[in-house]
Amino acid sequence: MQTFLAPSASGSTHRSFDRFRSSPPQAALLGLVLFLISLALYNPVGRHPFLNYDDARYISDNSHVKSGLSWGSVKWAFTSFDESNWHPVTWLSHMLDCNLFGLNPAGPHYINAGLHAFDAWLLFWLLYSATGFLWRSFMAGALFALHPINVESVAWIAERKNILSLLFFLAALAAYTWYSRKPGIKRYAAVALLFALGLMSKPQVITFPFVLMLWDYWPLQRFAIADWAALEPSPEALTRARSSRGRTSQTDFRNLLLEKIPFFLMCVPSAILTMKAQAAAGAVTPFSRFSMSVRLANAVVAYATYLGKAVWPANLSLMYPFRPASLSALQISLSVVALLSITFAVAASKRRYLLVGWLWFLGTMVPMIGIVQVGVQSMADRYAYLPFIGLFIAACWGLADLAANHRVPGKYLAVGCPALLALLALTSHRQIGYWSSNFTLWSHAAAVTSDNYIAEDGIGNSLLERGELEAAVQHYRKAAAIRPDDPLSNSNLAFYKQQKGDLAGALAGYKMVTQITNDERSRANAFIDMGLIHHQLGDFAAARQDFEAALKLRPHNVPAWVGLGAAAQRLSDYDTAIDAFSHAVELQPSDITYLFLAGAFKQSGRIEDAASATKSAQSLSQNIADAQQFVSIALGH
Repeated sequence: MQTFLAPSASGSTHRSFDRFRSSPPQAALLGLVLFLISLALYNPVGRHPFLNYDDARYISDNSHVKSGLSWGSVKWAFTSFDESNWHPVTWLSHMLDCNLFGLNPAGPHYINAGLHAFDAWLLFWLLYSATGFLWRSFMAGALFALHPINVESVAWIAERKNILSLLFFLAALAAYTWYSRKPGIKRYAAVALLFALGLMSKPQVITFPFVLMLWDYWPLQRFAIADWAALEPSPEALTRARSSRGRTSQTDFRNLLLEKIPFFLMCVPSAILTMKAQAAAGAVTPFSRFSMSVRLANAVVAYATYLGKAVWPANLSLMYPFRPASLSALQISLSVVALLSITFAVAASKRRYLLVGWLWFLGTMVPMIGIVQVGVQSMADRYAYLPFIGLFIAACWGLADLAANHRVPGKYLAVGCPALLALLALTSHRQIGYWSSNFTLWSHAAAVTSDNYIAEDGIGNSLLERGELEAAVQHYRKAAAIRPDDPLSNSNLAFYKQQKGDLAGALAGYKMVTQITNDERSRANAFIDMGLIHHQLGDFAAARQDFEAALKLRPHNVPAWVGLGAAAQRLSDYDTAIDAFSHAVELQPSDITYLFLAGAFKQSGRIEDAASATKSAQSLSQNIADAQQFVSIALGH
């Protein structure tokens, strides 16, 4: 543990950078160990199912993704605002999964685990190459790999965007470290390309230019000598600045800031596209509902809660509902005091890695802290994936310096650090186990939080998947009692009434859903359900209006086009029916859609076109008789 305890560049002992380097074989071996440990920890996820929360929207029910990589799907990925985001690289990765594994969840689960292991290795290699400290870098990478807070990002297939964006973020930071040692346009372009890929994976990495300024401060020490003296006025500051020459190019603060302008400019279109996507989906909560003071109060409490979970990762939940009324003045005050105290202590310590680690945590969390409220959560474990790296850096370098300053024997760290990692691994293993089924995961979320209507909806959906409708309804009712304007529970309760034959009650429930949510998909699905009921009741004009309303919200929705075509056909409007069924065939060519089109052609007198469509249906069908029966029943024949 001598390398772990060696004084860092911010200590009072000044040695050359290479003095702290261990042999490359040792570093390569530790990197491999870190990668394999992470893979072993997350191996159980390969037996887990798709999550019944977002995984369907991202993969199993997404026709563009299920079709795999093609020119059409690539075009859609770069133009789609689905799921309140513009992240084409993430969409492409899911499409590639479908090419490789079909709809088997084991494949994408293992890909997530592998990418997380690579992220951990990349973090280790980045820190080691930038600082020369092998064991501190390994410990930071291991904390990242094994900490339970990251289970959500890895075990949830839909959070591929989190893992991918961090991969490109760390790769861009590594490229910037390479660039700093010999600045040039090609190296700068490599940084920009990797940053762009990160933004196209998930816009949370928009804080990258801010992190670059921190990285210049420590560990790269790119500030000129005068700047170091101004930031930390001491003889040691001058010595450290001089000792860094030859490793990185140095310049003044103004030039370093100007150097980052292209990266700041790259953030602008990403921010615009993200805001446009979120606004289009109705995902942003207006300030008329939650004021700025409420959001700030939740933010400071969330920051303090994240810190608590970094130290004691207990009661982790897939969802922490946003409940501002539950925040007490004492809770808010204590959170503010804690944050300010840590900030002042870090600033007073004059340990550059502490300042960088703390500001990394605070700064990279800003896009997810809730000032712009997106979704219904007060915080989320997945939001800590990038910010906690700052805490891990501060903890590893701080512990090493503390041990060195107090002459703690290396044997204590040699025992204590592996024990800590083992404890984290065991806790993570237990947390991963909760993801083994939807029912287990949501039951755990409901147990460790209070008034969690989303967890109740999740339990209900899990029971519904098992065919336990009556048991599921009890949880939907709990969710609706907690939050009467919850669209999911109201939609499911309407479905229950529909199954029980209460069509009027079901219609009222679906209509309520269209009025209480801004989510395009939820509203469109409610209109489709209303259309199906009106069609069943024989009110084809009302059904047509419902399907048209759904298509205004989701123009690529195949069931809505089929429903519109069926309603128009029953109204003898064959031109509209043919047009609607043609859209359905174009979006999803299948025996069902072709048979609907064939029927409309036949009734309009276009016999040859009907025969051609029927032939296409037969070529695609595995059981044409069942498909014909389904279409016949739908059209009332």
